[in-house]
Amino acid sequence: MAENGGVLYLVVSGAPAPEGLPALVARCHAAGWRGVVFSTPADIRFIDPAELGLHHNRQRTGSTGRGIGQDGVVPESCRPVVGMDAPAAWCTRWLGAPPAAELFGSGYLSAVMGLRLADGREVVVKVRPGVPRLAGCAVVHRALWAAGFPCPEPLAGPQPLDGYAATAEVLVVDAGQPPPASELARLSAARLARLVELAPDPGSVPGLAPSPSWAGWDHTGPGLWPAPEDRDVDLNACPGPRWLDRVAAAVRGQLRGHRGDPVIGHGDWHPENLVWDGPQLIAVHDWDSVICQPEPAIAGLAAASFAGIDGPAALADVQDSTAFLDAYQDARGLRWTSGQYAACWAAGLWQRAFDAKTRSLDGDPGQILTRHQARARLRLAGLDPGLAADAHQP
Repeated sequence: MAENGGVLYLVVSGAPAPEGLPALVARCHAAGWRGVVFSTPADIRFIDPAELGLHHNRQRTGSTGRGIGQDGVVPESCRPVVGMDAPAAWCTRWLGAPPAAELFGSGYLSAVMGLRLADGREVVVKVRPGVPRLAGCAVVHRALWAAGFPCPEPLAGPQPLDGYAATAEVLVVDAGQPPPASELARLSAARLARLVELAPDPGSVPGLAPSPSWAGWDHTGPGLWPAPEDRDVDLNACPGPRWLDRVAAAVRGQLRGHRGDPVIGHGDWHPENLVWDGPQLIAVHDWDSVICQPEPAIAGLAAASFAGIDGPAALADVQDSTAFLDAYQDARGLRWTSGQYAACWAAGLWQRAFDAKTRSLDGDPGQILTRHQARARLRLAGLDPGLAADAHQP
């Protein structure tokens, strides 16, 4: 094992058997090492997990959907702990074959296992707490796959596994490169528009409520903030920053007053959940994040997150979000009314405010949303920019 600038590598003498490479690199990756260095008399080679496509079914990973706090601390994983006996029995029952090899293990809120079955199929089994909305998410996932939308083929579930709910899908290898940054807004918006177009009618799908917390302006619980999925904390009891509370209350009030027919969309539309090969979208992951909300809200949430959620450098600015919303309208062949356009910006601002609120528990909320950014987005949402002004300190 070697260390370089605080990053760990596993150094192996000799070359591994090809069939053992994915499992070895995946285990290294899951343990927090950066990769594997294979040293032979003729060659020294570094293997990054990305070379093998081991980034399947990615999701928000940390207390603010980030994985690493502003202070550099990696939050403790919240994923279920299951041994291999229960998944083996589950695969035998629901997939018709037991696992022959574990390709990788990952996840934060869920336990995600890449498995090669005894019949040669490579699948991903995802285990997480069972909640009623998973049934609706599975229906949407299967309907979109059947309609030809790029996503992993669903194979089974949700079905019980050791007190949790498990699903299985075909493993999709991520071997491509994302589109150029200059094209991302247009291409990403067009694919989300296609998803909404192909998604089933909400009336034909089991309930999808509640929405995930970062998209959960429509929650029905007490207080302003919904409960975050990865922390046992009441955000409504957390003292600051108060300007975030004011902003969130304003955008939530506007969205709750918006009169628009609900549609089905993806509530966590960001690069870690999309697999590209240049301009071609290969697969969309994280179907647990399906939501049913008015279309402007779905587009607005995506316009805030499509460039990334690991701020501040990766976050879409106002110009980026505007480009996304324009491209979405073009792809759908529609033009927002002023009220719909304002709702787009309100939804995106809700997401930023929620993520900033959770970041404030152990870091700097300005890494996600500054007062200046909030004022610009409030203005586009048709709300008072003064809600985020310094005059309202703190």
